[in-house]
Amino acid sequence: MQRKIILAAAIALVGAASSEAQAGADLYVGGSSTIGEYNATTGAAIHAPLVSGLSGPTGIAVSGSDLFVANERAGTIGEYNASTGAAIHAPLVSGLSNPQGIAVSGSDLFVVNFNSGTIGEYNASTGAAIHASLVSGLNFPAGIAVSGSDLFVANVNSGTIGEYNASTGAAINASLVSGLNFPLGLAVSGSDLFVANYNSDTIGEYNASTGAAINPSLVSGLNFPAGIAVSGSDLFVANYGTGTIGEYNASTGAAINPSLVSGLNFPLFLAVTNPPASVPEPASLSLLAAGALGLAAIRRRARR
Repeated sequence: MQRKIILAAAIALVGAASSEAQAGADLYVGGSSTIGEYNATTGAAIHAPLVSGLSGPTGIAVSGSDLFVANERAGTIGEYNASTGAAIHAPLVSGLSNPQGIAVSGSDLFVVNFNSGTIGEYNASTGAAIHASLVSGLNFPAGIAVSGSDLFVANVNSGTIGEYNASTGAAINASLVSGLNFPLGLAVSGSDLFVANYNSDTIGEYNASTGAAINPSLVSGLNFPAGIAVSGSDLFVANYGTGTIGEYNASTGAAINPSLVSGLNFPLFLAVTNPPASVPEPASLSLLAAGALGLAAIRRRARR
């Protein structure tokens, strides 16, 4: 069986450090040309869609009241109001090379350029380039996450997660985790690194410092998992194949609600944020940019 893979990224925003997702937390779900907003506890729709008319959205990040979206076909990053969906700057950044995963840490916006194998750094307020090729020489990068001074990147073709210095772009460990099966989604929570393996239908858990496997099949039996997000003890997963968002225990992998949100049109990427809307400290931040399947056909991959 072959899967038509449309490459992008999946990154997760780690919400407030609580034992579970805070009541009233918002779950943002992207797919097709829209972004919808849902209640992270009940799965009820808040705004579906919140933002529409996008141009091949392949990445999303939320920081305070700002929602950032990567538009692959337009080669831009747009900025929107996370509550109303109103455009603030569309585009905020332009002239990108097949932008995929995006992440925000403080005033810095990090963008994965799939075609050029680079990660660029931009001012999250003005869109001005800080370092357009902060990291280069990557192998079809997709997912990205930032935690403190560490930048984690999923390389789809090599099946690896690399770790880099978020300020200088210097490699810390270019193959922190290896042997993965088409990694798309990334999320960091404390010392834990979660990875969505699209081709093996699993979510793996690894030590974010050493790359050592904690549980490479923390969650299994998924249906084309792409975007993932972590908030407290809750792990949210976008299942492209079933059109659902599932909720799982981030420590045990046990299902809490495998169909928390259903009836979606090819959900690709996720972000979850806890009220009140404020910019998290960089040490606790890892924003979702998301895995896209269906917006730009990169290649066909036989399922192993």
